Amino acid sequence: MSASAAAEFLPFTRPEIDEETIAGVVEVLRSGWLTTGPWNARFEQALSEYFGGRTVRAFNSGTVTMEIALRMMGVGAGDEVITTPLSWVATANVILAVGARPVFVDVDPATRNLDLRQVEAAIGPATKVLLPVHLAGLPCDLDALYDIAARRGLRVLEDAAQAIGSSWRGRRVGSFGDFASFSFHPNKNATSIEGGCLVLPADADPELAERYRLQGVRRFGLDGMDVDLVGGKANLTDVAARVGWGQLQRVEAFNARRRELARLYFEAADAAGLGARSVELPPREFADSNWHMFQVVLPARAPRAGVMQALKDRGIGSGVHYPPIHLFSLYRNLGFAPGDFPQAERIGAGILTLPLFPAMRDGDVERVLRELSAVLREFGV
Repeated sequence: MSASAAAEFLPFTRPEIDEETIAGVVEVLRSGWLTTGPWNARFEQALSEYFGGRTVRAFNSGTVTMEIALRMMGVGAGDEVITTPLSWVATANVILAVGARPVFVDVDPATRNLDLRQVEAAIGPATKVLLPVHLAGLPCDLDALYDIAARRGLRVLEDAAQAIGSSWRGRRVGSFGDFASFSFHPNKNATSIEGGCLVLPADADPELAERYRLQGVRRFGLDGMDVDLVGGKANLTDVAARVGWGQLQRVEAFNARRRELARLYFEAADAAGLGARSVELPPREFADSNWHMFQVVLPARAPRAGVMQALKDRGIGSGVHYPPIHLFSLYRNLGFAPGDFPQAERIGAGILTLPLFPAMRDGDVERVLRELSAVLREFGV
């Protein structure tokens, strides 16, 4: 890579931390209260307001939030949870972590989300929870999802890790429904460095979430405590909560800029004729999606690794989100095999995440599509 290309390297994502937040973190560090404390409580309150007054608890990852939600719903050995094979592996790992079995259902080729038309056939006597993923910030059909859950007597856990600020028919994801889990990893639309939150339904006990969060401890006054369940160490530090609080104040502006960039991507992609060159573009759902990622699906004749390396040589980062979960060795050992979920496998084999983050300039989008078009021509696409 040339020195100029290295200096202008465009990653596929980059968090944007403002100076006020940095100064706020310094104040927390000087306060002497670094672990879970007043800023965690303030962050949870701000999240509750963001999600329409629902109860929210913050955690140190968006993975443990899902595991704890499953435990709160009583999911365990002998139970089944229906989910998508096209997600970060954490979505399925948490099912195994509580002793249950994941039941995968293929994805809709248009939305890349769980194909709800196939869900009913996958429901069996051991099914307890539906666990959809709002991939890249595009919500699945929540009306259809909750209709299935209500008719079949099932709970719902929305993996909304990528969907903060997304909406379904004018209602913010997480502001209604059953359990909803969000991630604040640095590649998300809002970050707390590492972290996540769980939005609780009205019938869930916040204290139970807190006990699972911290070693199962139940406190009685200042000097009394008891432990009657196995909890973990999943609390969010005040340092992280201060970053998350600052990000939450800006997430709507972040998402608005992401939508602008997505529109520019579509304009540039249309001008380059990518669709006519067998490159699949993401769904154009601007009203609902927070545009966490802009992903294309390459045709089979364009080797993804080669395309990614060629883009990197031109100073452009890219990513793969995600390889199908059921093809990992852990899941093959559970009996899953190639060919089980053809749409997820086809999309997973060619999906490519292009740069998208609020600090990008309009010209960055033009550059990415110009270079991608040139690289694809080199591969005969």
